[in-house]
Amino acid sequence: MESITYMREVNEAIQAGEQSLRSLREARRALDSAGNWGLLDILGGKNGGLISGLFKHSKMSDAQRNIELAKRDLSRFQNELRDVQDLNYLNVEIGGFLTFADFFFDGLLADLFVQSKISEAKRQVDEAISRVQMIVNQLRMLR
Repeated sequence: MESITYMREVNEAIQAGEQSLRSLREARRALDSAGNWGLLDILGGKNGGLISGLFKHSKMSDAQRNIELAKRDLSRFQNELRDVQDLNYLNVEIGGFLTFADFFFDGLLADLFVQSKISEAKRQVDEAISRVQMIVNQLRMLR
């Protein structure tokens, strides 16, 4: 009976990890799009800058929503990992990822500064994807 409960907890953790990965990948796509529009905004000058700037900010809003979803999913994943007993070594500190991009969209003035923040958020999302994927793979080996 205990092993059935344990396997159920492992499966729930895997599902939560997979949902986290989906959310993180969606956030990464939105950041890519925001970055592309940001480059166009920088290169577009005054004539093309207005339209590309509007699209960039729209994509940044999309990215912010996706990041918030990813943070929620990562929190659920971390909780599910706690339910898997005897796997303390898998409890990689995901909590640090829950704060990424909190500073990301707050009153940024310069387009270059925005681009650097987009790049930094991409790096952090990529790192989170890598960590979550590693943990999910380790959980799958327990089945």
